[in-house]
Amino acid sequence: MLAESSVAARPRLGALFILIAGSLWATTGTSASFLPANVSPLATGAASFIVGSLLLFVTSISSSVLVLRTPAHRIRLGVAALAVAVFPLAFYSSMNLAGVAVGTVVTVGSAPIFATVLEIVFYRRRPRILWMAASASAVAGVLLLAFSGIASGAEGRSVAQLAEAPFGILLGLIAGFAYAYYTFESRRLITDGQPSRGVFGAMFLVAAIALLPVLLAMGAPLFQSGLTIGIVGYLAAGPMFAAYLFFGVGLRSTSSSTATTLTLIEPFVATILAIVVVGERLASLGWAGLVLILVGVTVMVIGG
Repeated sequence: MLAESSVAARPRLGALFILIAGSLWATTGTSASFLPANVSPLATGAASFIVGSLLLFVTSISSSVLVLRTPAHRIRLGVAALAVAVFPLAFYSSMNLAGVAVGTVVTVGSAPIFATVLEIVFYRRRPRILWMAASASAVAGVLLLAFSGIASGAEGRSVAQLAEAPFGILLGLIAGFAYAYYTFESRRLITDGQPSRGVFGAMFLVAAIALLPVLLAMGAPLFQSGLTIGIVGYLAAGPMFAAYLFFGVGLRSTSSSTATTLTLIEPFVATILAIVVVGERLASLGWAGLVLILVGVTVMVIGG
């Protein structure tokens, strides 16, 4: 059991929990790369979200029900749950239309910007200079990493595929906003006194119900072998269940803008895993991007 009260009093420890969550999310791509070609990315995202959401709810039933029964929070919780459901659909579709590199950088890179805008609008909070510098370094690193992937993967894309890229970019922006919004709203509910496990358990249960039709329509290939079942099981238990436990506790002492920036560690770890496990290669531009991400995240953690 994660000690939420102690984390709330230790911002740096909260930041470390956010980094652990981001690192777990980073294993998604490498794990999914072992799935057969006939398995839809949308089905994979829906299945992992649904199973992980059920785990979050079952392990926090009492606190989740308490959150669901609080009238003042129902509308906010419902809108946040809608954002949770939109995120995987928009994100995976963005990568499919614009390419993995572009879809990832638009989604992950835009989230901290959207989160900052939300904090300015709702809290009139100006970002600190140190935060801005660290964020700029991390976002620039993600951009370099993405451009490196674009340069190595653009060849072979047809004219029709290139024409779909703007729609993919738009979907990436939608995914980035959805992620920033449900992170922001989760933080608000937690700071209002709601337990983090209950907030995520309730929010993801509602999102799971919304995603169920996608799984029913496209999920049959996921259950064709022990390998596919095992991979989906890991995605649900690791990047979904465990990651959001850490993320929820970390949000008790971390602002939503800082949290979304800290999770830029995800493309850093994902790239390292792709090199070590999958055998992909990275150009010098990509290595420079990794360094900038690491510098930005480190400054943010040390700066508290």
